[in-house]
Amino acid sequence: MATTKLFLRPNPLPSTIFSSSSIHVLFAKSKFTTTFSLFSAVSATTTAITNHSLPYGPSLLKGKTPEFPKQLQDEANPLFDESQFTRIFDIAAVRVPAKDCFALESRLRGHLLNWPRVRNIARVPGDDVDTQFITLLQDNTKNDTDEETLDLLNSVLYRDKLVKSFNVRGFVKFRNLAKISRPKKRKKKEKKGEEEKGKGRKKEFCVVEVVEKESEEMKGLLGEEFRGGEKWKGATRLLLLDEELVDKDVEEFPEAIKVVFEEDKSKNRIPTLELVRCRLTLYYDHWQMDEILEALLPEGMIVPSSFETVGHIAHLNLRDEHLPCKNRIAKVVLDKNKPKIQTVVNKIDAIHNDYRTMQLEVLAGNHSLVTVVVENGLRFNVDLATVYWNSKLATERQRLLNGFNHKDVVCDVFAGVGPIAISAAKIVKRVYANDLNPYAVDYLERNSVLNKLERKIEVYNMDGRRFIDAMFASDKAQSITQVVMNLPNDAAEFLDVFRGIYRDRPKDTKFTFPAIHVYGFSKARDPEFDFHERIRIALSEVAVNVEMRRVRHVAPGKWMLCASFVLPESVAFAKSSLNMK
Repeated sequence: MATTKLFLRPNPLPSTIFSSSSIHVLFAKSKFTTTFSLFSAVSATTTAITNHSLPYGPSLLKGKTPEFPKQLQDEANPLFDESQFTRIFDIAAVRVPAKDCFALESRLRGHLLNWPRVRNIARVPGDDVDTQFITLLQDNTKNDTDEETLDLLNSVLYRDKLVKSFNVRGFVKFRNLAKISRPKKRKKKEKKGEEEKGKGRKKEFCVVEVVEKESEEMKGLLGEEFRGGEKWKGATRLLLLDEELVDKDVEEFPEAIKVVFEEDKSKNRIPTLELVRCRLTLYYDHWQMDEILEALLPEGMIVPSSFETVGHIAHLNLRDEHLPCKNRIAKVVLDKNKPKIQTVVNKIDAIHNDYRTMQLEVLAGNHSLVTVVVENGLRFNVDLATVYWNSKLATERQRLLNGFNHKDVVCDVFAGVGPIAISAAKIVKRVYANDLNPYAVDYLERNSVLNKLERKIEVYNMDGRRFIDAMFASDKAQSITQVVMNLPNDAAEFLDVFRGIYRDRPKDTKFTFPAIHVYGFSKARDPEFDFHERIRIALSEVAVNVEMRRVRHVAPGKWMLCASFVLPESVAFAKSSLNMK
């Protein structure tokens, strides 16, 4: 049996390319090349996995697994061997003329392979012959086909010849006209690495092989790829059929396919459609992240299917059962999300310090934790080793910003690197931002300058209580309309500073009582009631009209909530207040 190799190019992923006598595997991600013989590499015995209960489509539990020799395993990757995820599927295909492939694809859409990330049309590179050899091929076919049929079959080759007769500036034969009608094209400087990137985008991750009958004519004289007994009929393509049709005869095919074959026989003296048998090989780069992890992790273990993205960093929060496999999980996450993800980290401990920084362990990729996050059209420089950032709160931050207007003056008590303060500066009149972490304050100033909003933001590095007391003791208190306290773990404990905040001011003066937005956690059965009680205790006020909202489910039985209320006048003018330390 002889094989013809075909390539699918659906998406810009790394590939595996087959040559005539060897398989040449290119791993773009591992940066090395391995070459081995086709017949010596893949053992004659393959492990077939069949399960009729599996759903339609490609699966690692289906197909055949080739057995590679031990010396071909990836020595540079001790975590796992990527070749173990190679699967071979037997499928049927229809060889059609290239000019008719798209029309027939639309006509037979429901009976084609229709697998995700695999095109239904496969190219036949052996049929795309250079125009200089057309005359030889025409001599080979002139006895069986007339000139009109030959022109139709060679339309693709005629188009290729036409392409070479002119360039981007005009027709080659009319050089003067081309120079007059088209301006000279500016030469662009080619950057280093662009060619390599371009090549990487064209690489394939699956291969189709056509299994054909070996020709006795000219056997061994012109090589294995020579199809001695066949007559060239023009460029052709393959339409990959439904996987359920691989073992069926033409009589058992759906009526739509039968009609296509009957029409071809009636219109053409020599049939142009041919039913062939193919082998579809899918490699590691074809499978999705959850499919790889499901096959890689021990049976019964929950597959981690989501992670938080902070710039180029993937932030995992693995369970204890995942820790023995953490490096394997990180590699799969990195491989399946490149080039967007370049670093994979895992949180190894809960947040216990006052700066809200997390203890992170780099599992894969580069070790830089400094990244750039884009949110609400703004750019934020973030260093996860020294500051806090939570991308999951982007929707909540946007909801909060939607309640601000151009007349507001915002006081952000726990600003961090400025996701709320800087975003609010685009909307409101003025922003006063504060944080206890000096590294966060440094990045807050950088981000305000980076987004050209430094004139509308005043930055402070103080304790939350002292910052609130200083703001409302100054003349700025009358202009403050919104107070944001986004410190869910401790924010409710800071509300006591608002009791008696206006005690030294005359009551007949006109005051603007700010709207306070405070965040907190609750593990109670009724989290809204529990959080409301904590607010009332902190303010020492029973009648507090609070608008409560659940933000997100942080952990089993633990909710993050947002409470919004206007500072009561009775609290602001209370006679007693806690002494400042």
